[in-house]
Amino acid sequence: MCRLVVNSKWRSAPSRGWSLIRRTSGIWFPDVFGRVSVFGRARTFRRVNFVGRVAGGLTLIVVLGSTGCNYGFRSGSFPDHIRTIAILPFDNDTNRFELTQEIHEELLRTLPGALGVTNAGADVADAVVQGRIVRYDLTAPLFRADQVGTVDVLQRQVSIRVEVELIDRVEDVILWDNLGLSTQGQYLEGEPEEIGLHEAIELIAQRIVDGAQSNW
Repeated sequence: MCRLVVNSKWRSAPSRGWSLIRRTSGIWFPDVFGRVSVFGRARTFRRVNFVGRVAGGLTLIVVLGSTGCNYGFRSGSFPDHIRTIAILPFDNDTNRFELTQEIHEELLRTLPGALGVTNAGADVADAVVQGRIVRYDLTAPLFRADQVGTVDVLQRQVSIRVEVELIDRVEDVILWDNLGLSTQGQYLEGEPEEIGLHEAIELIAQRIVDGAQSNW
């Protein structure tokens, strides 16, 4: 049995069926079960969804009892038992096959250091990042048209949409996910498309870091 204090009032949290993750609302939610595929086989994960409100001076203290509470947290980081992470190449539904490698390399460069963990193989890592590249678009959001109908493109934009999951393999819970993460990168007409592409990919990595850190 675990106990917590919200605004100096004690409440009990069941030792089973609840996940202890702090976000922003001060409400405890029961687990949400979903089927996902990891490493080619179906597994069941619990989705952690606890939110703690900081605004207005709300104070939350979690006191772990002797049984039933498996999560401990370091300030601004993963749960204590997560020290290593595996970043898997994303599946790719687009015809831009190079995106898989480029996104994977950027995540390998960014995520371990930003999240305070060490990169490891998928067979031994405490947590896994996996995902899918859903869409790649190239548009011209900024252009100029003259009176005779001639259009001059001034700026082009790369848009990438991905689905991402961060999974705790020790506890079999989904720590964070985003099934509609979309980023954009701009470049001027006459510049190479890679400029916008690299900007969009860097933003994907940053959005994953921001989303993962928002859970604790």
